[in-house]
Amino acid sequence: MARVGFALGYGKFTNVKEIAALMQQAEERGYEMAFFSETIEIMRDSVTALAAIGLATKRLILGSTQIVRLRSPLVMAQSLASLDELTGGRMTLAPGACTKSHARVHALDPNVSATPAQVLKEYIESMRLLLSGEKVSYHGQYVNFDNVGLGWQPARAFIPIYAPATSTTGLKLAGQVADGVVLNAVCSPEYTVNALKIIRTAAEAAGRDFSKFEVAQIINCSIEDDHKKALDQMRWEVATKLDPVQISFIAGPKMRVGEPYIRKEDIPIFEKAHAAGGMEGLIKAIPDSYVEGMTASGTPDEVKKRVQQYRDAGVKIPLLRPAANHQTQRVLELFAQK
Repeated sequence: MARVGFALGYGKFTNVKEIAALMQQAEERGYEMAFFSETIEIMRDSVTALAAIGLATKRLILGSTQIVRLRSPLVMAQSLASLDELTGGRMTLAPGACTKSHARVHALDPNVSATPAQVLKEYIESMRLLLSGEKVSYHGQYVNFDNVGLGWQPARAFIPIYAPATSTTGLKLAGQVADGVVLNAVCSPEYTVNALKIIRTAAEAAGRDFSKFEVAQIINCSIEDDHKKALDQMRWEVATKLDPVQISFIAGPKMRVGEPYIRKEDIPIFEKAHAAGGMEGLIKAIPDSYVEGMTASGTPDEVKKRVQQYRDAGVKIPLLRPAANHQTQRVLELFAQK
């Protein structure tokens, strides 16, 4: 049976109650993981959503991105252990690096002299200590505490922590310290192949067994009976990765890893389109080749074939994220495991 997960939370069109109900349907159809994306756009928060999903399901593994620095490592560990207790030991977490753009949007000082990758590394290491349930100390460059711990014994001392990664630095860090990786949305299978080479090299250099490493990827899916309509439904999602806020820390890193579908000469065109027409102008400027190359969009057969290409590239658990609310049932049914 093929492993598959369902990803929601990125768009504004589905509220927490609806997300929980859809994840319950995913469980009934044999999906393995429910993944919630907590985003720079300040949509619904992950803790509330994961609690709702956890109470609505019985078997699904639950996962989410959470950006570090927005919560302390102690609060993140406390929430994670509480959710794991609530859900009967089904939690995972994918803490992500806090870029200057994240900091600015969330009213943090973007000029703090902190290397995002190092902060993320220290969060992962210190959270693992806190989840032991013992009084622990940690001293890093940015995370420091003495003799603190959770006030109760967590249901599990080990909860898998994955690294959401896009850049070469993030991919290396995932291989060095995380239990797995959640590769970014709007990336092609060709990018995935290159990314996993970087992760494997880093993991092996750190003396870690890559065969035990989890590989998940958020795969944007747009299913319509008409190919062009499917692309049009997905174009907005691609545009969100190429707007002025995201482009500096998304497009460049993807290109350096080896994303063949983003062309350097197109970036000034996107910037000009956004300056002239805002997000709507940018959406119109996104070429079909970007949508076709970095997502799974098209007819049902085309989408199924494209998701298989991600599996062939090394993704163990595709996390399928529909492009539009009306497509959720089609995605759930197309990849149902029973």
